Amino acid sequence: MGLLISTAVLVVSAMLSIIINRRWLPRLSVNYVSMLLGAGIAIIPFLNGLIDKFDSEIFIGLIVAPLLYFEGQNTRLNLVGKHVGEIISLTVGMVTLCAVVAGFGSHLLTGVGLPLAFILAAISTPTDATATESVTMGRVLPRREQVSLKLESLFNDASGIILLNMAILWYVNGYVNYPQTLWDFIYSAGGGIIFGGVVSALIVYIRQLMLRSKLNFINNTYNNGTPLKVIYLMTPFVLYFGAEGLGVSGIIAVVFAGLVHNAEGERSALANPQLASDIYQLVGLLSDILNSIVFVVLGIMLVRITLDQSVSYGGSLLWVFMGIILYLANLLIRYIYVRLFHRISNREAWIFALGGIHGAVTFALAFTVAETQVKTTDFNLVLMSESLLIILSLLVPTIIFRWLLPKIKSDPDAEVKMSNIRGKMIDTGIQALWSMSISQEFKDAITFDLRSQNGHTTVRQFFSEWQRMVRHAEYTPDQMRELRSIYRQVFQTERTYLSQQYEIKHEISEDLFNNLYREITMAEMVVLKYGVDR
Repeated sequence: MGLLISTAVLVVSAMLSIIINRRWLPRLSVNYVSMLLGAGIAIIPFLNGLIDKFDSEIFIGLIVAPLLYFEGQNTRLNLVGKHVGEIISLTVGMVTLCAVVAGFGSHLLTGVGLPLAFILAAISTPTDATATESVTMGRVLPRREQVSLKLESLFNDASGIILLNMAILWYVNGYVNYPQTLWDFIYSAGGGIIFGGVVSALIVYIRQLMLRSKLNFINNTYNNGTPLKVIYLMTPFVLYFGAEGLGVSGIIAVVFAGLVHNAEGERSALANPQLASDIYQLVGLLSDILNSIVFVVLGIMLVRITLDQSVSYGGSLLWVFMGIILYLANLLIRYIYVRLFHRISNREAWIFALGGIHGAVTFALAFTVAETQVKTTDFNLVLMSESLLIILSLLVPTIIFRWLLPKIKSDPDAEVKMSNIRGKMIDTGIQALWSMSISQEFKDAITFDLRSQNGHTTVRQFFSEWQRMVRHAEYTPDQMRELRSIYRQVFQTERTYLSQQYEIKHEISEDLFNNLYREITMAEMVVLKYGVDR
C-alpha cells in the first residue's frame, strides 16, 4: 500500500511540475521545477510521510530502466555502429581514467582511504541520459557533442557499476582482484548486450508475427493493438530484471533492446498506423512523467539528506571538499581526454566536459552502498558527497552554457503566425461547410467543432452544445454516414488551403505546414475512428 501511495504522489507531482513549467515557467527546465517541487514535498511533514524510503533497486528497475529503453529507442542502431570505437573509448577508457584520477586525487587531498576514495570515484563516473536538457534548454548544443554525450550516457552505467563493485570488494577484502574485475566487466557488459539483443529480437519476432499474421486481418484479434502495447510496455521490465537475475547488466540490456526496437518501429509503422500512433503518444507521455519523477525524487532525497541529523560526517566539511574534488576531477579528465584522444577543439571539449550531467544513476548507486559492508559513517560521506556532485553538475553548466552556447533562434511571431494561418484555414473550411446543401443543425454543430480547433469557443458555448447533445436523439446510421462525409469534405478543404499557402504561395514554412496538416489529420482520425454522435 505504501508503494502505491508513493507512486500516486510522485505521478501527481510530476504532472504538476509539467503544468507549472509550461504555464508559468517556460524558460526554466522542467527538471528544475520537478526538483523544487520534490524539495517542497520533503519539507512538508505530511507529504513527506506519504513517500516511502528510497529503494535503489525499485528506482532503477521501475523508473530509470524504461527511461533508458525509450532513450535507446530514439537512437538508431546504425548510429551506434558508426560510433562503436568512440563509445568504447568514452565508456571504458575515459570512465576508467576519471575513476583513477578522482580516486587518487580524493585520497591525496583529503586523506580518505583508497578503497573508500575509489567507491566515491566509481559512483561519480556515470552520466545521466535524461538530464542534459536541464542545462541546455534554449541553447544550441553542437551535433557532435550531442551525439557523443547521448551515446556515452547510454552505455557508461555498466562501467561505473563494475568499478563500484571492484571498489567495494577492495574495501571489504583489502585487495583488488584485477583479473576478476576485468572478467566481471566483460561478462556484465557483453552479457547485457547478448541478453538484450536475443530477448528483444525474440520479442520483435512475436510482435511482428501478431501484427502481420493473416489472422490479424481475418478476425481482428490483434488489430486494436492492446496485446502489442502490453508487450511493448513490459519489455524494459522483463529485460532489466531478467538480465539482473542472470548477473549481467540490466541497464545495457534495456538500452540495447531500445536500439533494436528503433528499427522495428521505423519499418512497421504503416502495418498498423493506429497502433504506431498510440505507442508514440504513450512513449511521449511516459517519458515526460518518468523523467519528472526522477527529479522529484532527487529533490525529495536531497532535502531528506540535508535534514537528516543522522547523515553527517563527524560534523566536518569533508563531504563538501570531496564533492568538489569529484566534480572537478571528472570535469578536467573529460576535457583533457576528448581534447587529446578525440582531437576536438577547445570549445567543443569544454562543452562535452560540462555536458556530463550526473543524476538518477549516480544517486541510485550511492544508495546501493548502504546494502554492503561499508561503515555507516563512510556511507554518509558517500551520500553527501555524491549529492553535492549532482548539484554541481547541474548548476555549473547551467550558468556557463549561457555564455558558451548560442541561443536557439526562434521567431517571436511564430505563435501569432500559426494562429492567423489556422484561423484562415478554419474560415475556409466553414465557408465550404455553409455552401453545402445540408441541415442547419449539421452546419451549427460542425461550425462549433471547427472553431474549437483555434480555441475560439467559450465554456458557455461548450455547455450549450453539451446540453443539446444530451437531449438529442441518437442519429441513424444514414445520418452518421452523411456527417462523416461532411467532415471529410471540410477537412479536405482545409488541407487544400494549407497546400496552396505552402507549395504555391510559399507564405508558410515547412514546419508550420506540417504542424497544421498534422492537426487536421488527427481531427479527421478522431471523427472517422470514434464517430461523432450528436
